[in-house]
Amino acid sequence: MSEKKIATRESYGAALVEYAAIDPDVVVLDADLAAATKTGMFKKAFPERFIDCGIAECNMIGVAAGLAAAGKKVFASSFAMFAAGRAFEIIRNSVGYPHLPVKICATHAGISVGEDGATHQCCEDLALMRTIPGMTVLNPSDDIEAKAVVKALLHYDAPAYVRFGRLAVPVINDTPDYHFEIGKGIQLREGKDATILATGLMVSMALEAADMLNKEGLSVRVVNIHTIKPIDEEIILKAAKETGLLITAEEHSVIGGFGSAVSEVCAEKCPVRVVKIGVNDVFGKSGPAAELLKIYGLSAEHIAETVRKAIAEK
Repeated sequence: MSEKKIATRESYGAALVEYAAIDPDVVVLDADLAAATKTGMFKKAFPERFIDCGIAECNMIGVAAGLAAAGKKVFASSFAMFAAGRAFEIIRNSVGYPHLPVKICATHAGISVGEDGATHQCCEDLALMRTIPGMTVLNPSDDIEAKAVVKALLHYDAPAYVRFGRLAVPVINDTPDYHFEIGKGIQLREGKDATILATGLMVSMALEAADMLNKEGLSVRVVNIHTIKPIDEEIILKAAKETGLLITAEEHSVIGGFGSAVSEVCAEKCPVRVVKIGVNDVFGKSGPAAELLKIYGLSAEHIAETVRKAIAEK
């Protein structure tokens, strides 16, 4: 894991500019937050293909649907609370129902939004988006994966929701054999005592936790699940059968999100214990991101303690 840290929203902005330079059909929409979502990079490079819809997220999604129906490759951005929350009904009926390939790219999700406080710390977006029929839901773990997501979505003929983060996170996928594929998880560590299945910024936390536990003689597998829907059942079931204990880690509510998706797979096809780490049915509060992650049990130390306890109870 590299010491270099980059926020995935930065990666998103850079990737849009890179790929739009070779694809004239790429169009980007934003809801008056281009400086924060980093679509401002695209606006500067390609002003004729950028539309600021103002503080009108529902209208932005409607415009995006129209452009997608006309053959454009549309990326629509805002904060997760507004993109997934405020615009939910329009996404459902104007994008999901006609199955238009609009890419809804939301930033500033989860507790790590920090000082923006409870109203902006959206811990419900993954749950909301995975309920929409035909919606692909993605949550990249680092700079490399975020750029790979954008590239993959250029030619992806389906609606998609992507969660990008505000907080800078370690680069973990800087390996020669890294390969991104929508719907396919990636095993990052071998292990036989338990498996940590993580998504988004929690992947780097999971790796750190596994290293701590390894020093104690515990063998813990780590799997990066960047696609929440369609989820990689094969890699989950393999881990369930081989280690007999799954711990999920997400910067999202434990209700309806990634941990729930994993639990659904196991309940139906391979019943094993699933311990969910996430936000436990509470709202966030304002404060420095790193401190909030610790307070809400989303630190590497908390993951390690949870895994340690679960293994002891096997």
